[in-house]
Amino acid sequence: MSLESAAAAAYLVSGLLFVLSLAGLSRHETAKAGNTYGMAGMALALVATVALAADDLEAAAIVAIGIAMAVGAAVGIWRARQVEMTGMPELIALLHSFVGLAAVLVGWNGYLSVEGAPAGEAEELALAVEIHSAEVSIGVFIGAVTFTGSIVAFLKLSARIRSNPLVLPGKNWLNLGALAAFVVLTVVFVVEPNLPVLAVLTALALALGWHLVASIGGGDMPVVVSMLNSYSGWAAAAAGFLLDNDLLIITGALVGSSGAYLSYIMCKAMNRSFISVIAGGFGNEGAAASGGDEDGEHTEITAADVAELLMDAESVVITPGYGMAVAHAQGPVADLTRQLTERGVDVRFGIHPVAGRLPGHMNVLLAEAKVPYDIVLEMDEVNDDLARTSVVLVIGANDTVNPSAAEDPSSPIAGMPVLRVWEAETVIVFKRSMNTGYAGVQNPLFFRENTRMLFGDARERVEDILKAL
Repeated sequence: MSLESAAAAAYLVSGLLFVLSLAGLSRHETAKAGNTYGMAGMALALVATVALAADDLEAAAIVAIGIAMAVGAAVGIWRARQVEMTGMPELIALLHSFVGLAAVLVGWNGYLSVEGAPAGEAEELALAVEIHSAEVSIGVFIGAVTFTGSIVAFLKLSARIRSNPLVLPGKNWLNLGALAAFVVLTVVFVVEPNLPVLAVLTALALALGWHLVASIGGGDMPVVVSMLNSYSGWAAAAAGFLLDNDLLIITGALVGSSGAYLSYIMCKAMNRSFISVIAGGFGNEGAAASGGDEDGEHTEITAADVAELLMDAESVVITPGYGMAVAHAQGPVADLTRQLTERGVDVRFGIHPVAGRLPGHMNVLLAEAKVPYDIVLEMDEVNDDLARTSVVLVIGANDTVNPSAAEDPSSPIAGMPVLRVWEAETVIVFKRSMNTGYAGVQNPLFFRENTRMLFGDARERVEDILKAL
């Protein structure tokens, strides 16, 4: 078997492993196996690619590739071991930026090796140059948008910049103008490939990527992470066309389409326009988030009183949010669940589609704490039962349980489906302070008659309840 045939076979197996990986990651029970399939597929693809290119490379180039792979693997392992679950959303956003940057570099290299080559070499490829130029332009554009968009997402998720949407005058026209300019620049570049046009196109795409994500508010950031995952896939596919690598095209298309579909599902779950979100809030001139001032009287409660309520309860629903992750409270919450279950209390979890700052964030935390899968329910599965629930524990959640989304048409999160926890007999909100949530919207739930506020670190308060029990 020739080296080319062996590489093609390896690419086929890798592609199948990536499909199995996506299938496995769609369920809690098979997620670990799905992750393993993905790693195996990528390892096989890397080995096949390097082996295929070895015949055309000098020894020094092969050594350089080996060093780069070793350094990348070391950094990846180090960050994977160091990062906490609370830091996963921003880490993933940062990783997406690497894919975008790689696509930009591949595009520029493609230009320099073909369109930018000496005249004689370029003329030999005259029939293919126009197609190649279009590939360069599209690949650089998608990659640059992904790069800066992912950087902004990282900065927002890590609280290095404000999560509120950037609202520039005529922001929708700015986005449309940037897209129109991209089309014009692409046509110009295809007709007459030159470095200044490619440089302007790259700068335009970098600015557009920054503006698109900066214009999206904190409440929609989980969708943005999913959207950037899709962008990174399409950027990889574009790089695959430039490198004439079938596996990269297939893998990029898989990631791009699955990320787009997940973004669509999440937009449906949040009652958001898919086009609006992926276009940086298109059609929405950016209603400002409501202020953080209190608009009522709240009632505090002690951990001992919460324990007494829980002992008398027939049913309890726990709705976790990002605050639970920050406090590392998932372990004590799992212990509380076990204690209450042993006392005969019906305990379940209600998970909002965008709880946390990453799709599936809360599910992973609860699985890590050994909470049984069968009591971890999606929002639609538990919402109708909340009116018959004795006690709801809101642990570190805010925007996903905000009545304004259902009752206030002027709210920045109006129309977003939320967990209707206020319908329960008693609601206990675990919170550090009365500050607004990530979306910067005040929550009238805190001032309802059946709501009690338990202030402090979520982990410490849950441990206090456990002691009282």
